[in-house]
Amino acid sequence: MFQYPGKLECTVANVTESFDVNLEPYDLLIVPNGADHVAMLKIKDKVAEFLDRGKALFCFDGWFTNWIPGNKWVHDNSKKTIDIRYKIKTDRYGLFRGIDVADLNFSHGISGWWAVGYIEPTEGADVVIIDTWERPLLVVDEISSKGLMVLSASAPIADYTYGTTDDMDSAESIAQLYRNCVDHLINERNEVFV
Repeated sequence: MFQYPGKLECTVANVTESFDVNLEPYDLLIVPNGADHVAMLKIKDKVAEFLDRGKALFCFDGWFTNWIPGNKWVHDNSKKTIDIRYKIKTDRYGLFRGIDVADLNFSHGISGWWAVGYIEPTEGADVVIIDTWERPLLVVDEISSKGLMVLSASAPIADYTYGTTDDMDSAESIAQLYRNCVDHLINERNEVFV
């Protein structure tokens, strides 16, 4: 995970056979690409309670179990990745401030690397990024709960190894997107998040 001194303190929850994390002391739950969504299904009621207390969830991974309130991820690779391009639909939260969305289009010369499938968002949620076929890929939902959800149809949380992308613009844009998400949360609530 990226470091954000003075603004974000991270605790890593390791998934074990008896996974049952206590979300009570936290303000933000980050679920990165590669997360265990079977484990997240086990704590779906805790996540819903967490959000109903006005907390925040950032899920940067396609979730294949039904643990996120009001939204559904659909795995769909029926479209040719060579044709996929990402476009901003709306950005009232400023998540793409200082970012060219085109930076997410290619990695290792291949398009379609940043998102897999698409999101069926809750009615009224903000669709930030869409693909070539106008399928939602990044959604901000303040409708389904009292909290804030930033959801992507899959994306690397951070990549200090540069194994996900060989393009420095892509790597920097991803990092800036996550900083903008955290900044939005902090500016909205004016506190340090743990």
